[in-house]
Amino acid sequence: MTEAQALRALTALAQASRLQIFRQLVVMGQLGMTPGQLADILAMSPTALSFHLNALSQAGLITQERQGRNLIYRAALHTMNALLSYLSLNCCAVPACSVPGAADADQTPGEAVYLSDVSLLSNLRSPVMSKNVMNVLFICTHNSARSIIAEALLNQLGGGRFRGYSAGSTPSGTVNPKAIELLERNRYRVSELRSKDWAEFAAPGAPEMDFVLTVCDKAAGEVCPVWPGQPLSAHWGVPDPAAVQGTAAEIDHAFTDAFLVLQRRVSLFLNLPFEKLERLSLLKELQGIGTSRHD
Repeated sequence: MTEAQALRALTALAQASRLQIFRQLVVMGQLGMTPGQLADILAMSPTALSFHLNALSQAGLITQERQGRNLIYRAALHTMNALLSYLSLNCCAVPACSVPGAADADQTPGEAVYLSDVSLLSNLRSPVMSKNVMNVLFICTHNSARSIIAEALLNQLGGGRFRGYSAGSTPSGTVNPKAIELLERNRYRVSELRSKDWAEFAAPGAPEMDFVLTVCDKAAGEVCPVWPGQPLSAHWGVPDPAAVQGTAAEIDHAFTDAFLVLQRRVSLFLNLPFEKLERLSLLKELQGIGTSRHD
């Protein structure tokens, strides 16, 4: 990568919305996303999204492909590799940081990369590791209702095969009383539930996650910590029942609806054939579950 190319890429990323778009596409890898999906997750208008996608495309940071009637956008990982290599080349008088065997076809002699399309696809096509217990982290902004409910559901319905956790980007510090009341009414354990910061799960010694699932749109668009291991991530957006204003009956209905949606999704998740699915197939299943409602 030349200095001019690096400056063009860095300039494009030096804007909050474009950085969010690019990071979201990096997470999705070769699956990519449609403009509609990006707009929903990032709460961005179609006009603004189109402007930022064009800027990223001009910088060579994203690609687009038409599939039927949809445009699929993907992060140009080879450009990201080249940029990271350019920035780290000769750092501290040692070669640029790299992943062994992750060379790109256009890599110049002496240039290394962090990640490549090949290594990413290889990881996604590998089988899901069979573990006695799989860890799942549910995330929403305040970690007071939706993610708490999901944690309780998974821990009780998982039959010991899964361990559920929850956290928030800006935790409220308290669990919503309505969420506790609803869980207790449906005979779910609540004694260990608490509102906590997602930084707990990125710290040394934290449980290593197999899955990280966002249950609110705001959290899905935020810059999250780097999780230990290589957890699969998906978005299971659920409307915030705590934001509903109205009569007691209307608020109760909102919490019940959120509970039923999450119960349905957790049940679908638990019935996936984990031992048969490769990571890419499992990721598609997780995304599909995120669009399901309750019966």
